[in-house]
Amino acid sequence: MRVGVVLFPGTNCELDVAWAVEQLGGEADMLWHADATVRGVDAVVVPGGFAHGDYLRTGAIARFSPVMDAVTEFAAAGGPVVGICNGFQVLTEAGLLPGALQKNVGLTFLCETVELRVETSASVLTGLAAPGDVLRVPINHFEGNYVCDPDTLRRLREEDRVVFRYVRNPNGSLDDIAGIANEGGNVVGLMPHPERASSALIGSDDGLVLLRSLLTAASDTRALSA
Repeated sequence: MRVGVVLFPGTNCELDVAWAVEQLGGEADMLWHADATVRGVDAVVVPGGFAHGDYLRTGAIARFSPVMDAVTEFAAAGGPVVGICNGFQVLTEAGLLPGALQKNVGLTFLCETVELRVETSASVLTGLAAPGDVLRVPINHFEGNYVCDPDTLRRLREEDRVVFRYVRNPNGSLDDIAGIANEGGNVVGLMPHPERASSALIGSDDGLVLLRSLLTAASDTRALSA
């Protein structure tokens, strides 16, 4: 499976994602932000970093990069799209996911491993996981405090679109939310970094089940479109 990894000026987690995908047998294909195409990949990851320096606010400029029109079109066709950390922020700014990410409670940059509870398997990132699974996955952010209006929160809960919750909320996120999905479950954003939990040698390989789920979803989507 070919996984497109979107690269903005300021992105810094693209190689981590590529390495993890390739360890699982996938092929990583870097997608430059100025190109208005996803080049026929089977899945897209918008990785972490500081896209366009996070000027104005996180993701606010990145949403206007030409590649985001192609990512939006790919998602609308059912293609799997995952935004990790800064990628999650970009997806909310682009309107692919509801809500926003604001500064952490306490105004502290967080760099630690957290426990993450899988809330649903009805997404491209959790198809091989089970609700209730607890995963140890690193976080690395200053603006990971998820917020949304009450009606959006009600819909996320009722439509089984809260994908992950923190076991112990580190940043003040509403309803302990660490990740959400769109209505179709094919677009997922999360603040923790599954690509940094891809080997026991670096502290945890709990992120592998998530990346395997993404590759499986990509394979299924390709089969349906063949």
